[in-house]
Amino acid sequence: MNLLDGVRVLDLSRILAGPWATQVLADFGADVIKVERPGAGDDTRGWGPPFLKDADGTDTTESAYYLCANRGKRSVAIDFTLPQGQALIRALAARCQVLVENYKVGGLAKYGLDYPSLRVLNPALVYCSITGYGQDGPYARRAGYDAAIQAIGGLMSVTGEPDGAPGGGPQKVGVAATDLMTGMYAATAILAALRHAERTGQGQQIDLALLDTQVAWLANQASNWLVGGQVPGRQGTAHPNIVPYQVMPAADGHFMLAVGNDAQFARLCEVIDEPWLAADARYATNNCRVAHRAGLVSLLQQRLRTRTVAEWLQRLERALVPASPVNRIDQVFDDPQVRARGLRIDLPHASGDTVPAVRNPLRFSATPLQYQHAAPLLGQHTAQVLEQVLSLDADRLRELQAAGVVGGA
Repeated sequence: MNLLDGVRVLDLSRILAGPWATQVLADFGADVIKVERPGAGDDTRGWGPPFLKDADGTDTTESAYYLCANRGKRSVAIDFTLPQGQALIRALAARCQVLVENYKVGGLAKYGLDYPSLRVLNPALVYCSITGYGQDGPYARRAGYDAAIQAIGGLMSVTGEPDGAPGGGPQKVGVAATDLMTGMYAATAILAALRHAERTGQGQQIDLALLDTQVAWLANQASNWLVGGQVPGRQGTAHPNIVPYQVMPAADGHFMLAVGNDAQFARLCEVIDEPWLAADARYATNNCRVAHRAGLVSLLQQRLRTRTVAEWLQRLERALVPASPVNRIDQVFDDPQVRARGLRIDLPHASGDTVPAVRNPLRFSATPLQYQHAAPLLGQHTAQVLEQVLSLDADRLRELQAAGVVGGA
């Protein structure tokens, strides 16, 4: 049994935030029907290299980017700019519990695929709209892109080295963090709205904006300003509220030191043979260490350069002081803990080969997640879905294909 057995999701989203949300729902066992443009598909299909290679080692048209966010779904190629395509989408929406879309505000209304139109057909429909800036406000009509949202939403102002330091200036996070967080908020909102629909028979529209998400997950940085009135700045790898909590140099590289309380700091001082630091009034408590950050960090950096990363990590682990290596991606997947947790999975693909992927991090004791297949080929399931869900026969499918309304793999 899967968590979301019996839940059907119509996925009209592209790129990352929406597909990430619907991939989570697919991992949970929902039947996710991904609607794509015939002949083109999701924009990310072309976002490479790298591309998945076939048995001969030749690049296919399946990009690694597309593969990361679309496993477990069924792809249906429908051109809903055409009246017959719109009719198909409406028929599918009437038979789904959830619809996810990330078109510009009002973009689907001209096709009769907006929430007010579909609610008439399916009052219990949970309709999740993901946009850059939300359904209202002065920016509502703007297109939203992750990097732009990281900038306007404040994340770049607290990411990167300080102005004046080597490499200083605004930086974006190394993955599309705002898109990913929006996808996770979308998944949780959809599950909550489904619960409401089950109780009341009434669906609703979820208005989810990338900017709203970005501002919400500024978390302690936002609270630092709201409560303390001081605008946070960029501190590299350092933490605004905890010291020492940043990347530190060793004799042969760097490692992350994450001292979270005064007892851990005292043990750190023992490890580096400087026990007096823990008794020094400037450093005895975290709030004192924050106030005297520069002097303490400079002292620690000098001391930690005397041994290798491996030596410090070994000593710190024995002393129960949190620290970790700064791994490259290849080292991540070779890490013993990552391997033990089985975070890499290999999924069957329509090409006949398997596709490496990263498993969903959630683990359920009673209903372990079951991964069915890798991301689908464009239009791979068009005939299957239209036959199973809409009961269209082969003759009708051929007519729609001849008219350019639908496509197949």
